[in-house]
Amino acid sequence: MWQKALFFLLIFFILSPWGSPVYALALGLAMALIIGNPFPSLTGKPAKYLLQISVAMLGFGIDLSSVYRAGKDGIGFIAFVVFGALILGYLIGKALNVAPRVRTLVSSGTAICGGSAIAAIGPSIKAENDEMTVSLGTIFVLNAIALFVFPIVGHSLELSPQQFGLWAAVAIQDTSSVVGAATAFGGDSLAVATTVKLARTLFIIPLALALVFMHRGEGGSSKVTLPWFIFAFLGAATVKTFSGSIILPSILDSFVNLAKAGLAVTLFLIGLSLTRKTLANVGWRPFALGAILWVLISVISLIAITRLT
Repeated sequence: MWQKALFFLLIFFILSPWGSPVYALALGLAMALIIGNPFPSLTGKPAKYLLQISVAMLGFGIDLSSVYRAGKDGIGFIAFVVFGALILGYLIGKALNVAPRVRTLVSSGTAICGGSAIAAIGPSIKAENDEMTVSLGTIFVLNAIALFVFPIVGHSLELSPQQFGLWAAVAIQDTSSVVGAATAFGGDSLAVATTVKLARTLFIIPLALALVFMHRGEGGSSKVTLPWFIFAFLGAATVKTFSGSIILPSILDSFVNLAKAGLAVTLFLIGLSLTRKTLANVGWRPFALGAILWVLISVISLIAITRLT
């Protein structure tokens, strides 16, 4: 009973003025590893849907002109990261002797959007449950590290909010950690990070279709899931752009504040989903592949962004 009471107490703290995305993830991790998760049913689909709804609602704080500018400025980096990560992942995975399907899953998760890409691509290549678990665990641990490390590096290098938002969007895997890191950094980085990251997420569709074609004789699924929350985000941004005096700005601001609260709770639930069993299942080869690939993409994209922007 006291574990459940502590759960709600931590949620209250996360949503208070003293909370932050970094605290949310850290508290979730600490509770999962020390005490355990009192509500395991909340860390699956409920956390996923809360994340998607919250990201969509962030659109009420961003007009379409900002979406266009961020997308235009970031498309080159997005393509660079996606294709670079897939090529490097194949080569590094071969060198480390990582199983082919795990290699594909980890590389795709690093290239596009972490767990969402793995979940979408797994059925296309007929991935087994243990292969999915290993890949998701690898990406999850690296996302947790990124949420803590990226804001520190960004401030130490005196990156502008625009530079940091672009860097976070192309170098961090999961949308939740991208948004969390950008929120922790501050300024206008959240708008840039969210927009560019959602554009990067769209690469799930052509990659999943390509893998369906490549593995069509192996019994994989032909179903490709569309990232609906991206279109909901654009719809919210459209409302923000053209609402004029029809909708009070305070109402739109309330939606954005709700979105940020939802993202904080999502990060806490994601932290709770990390268990000792998950850590034990992540072998050193897949984790080495994910870590090397992530560090290379992070460093190369940071150098490119600081020199070109």
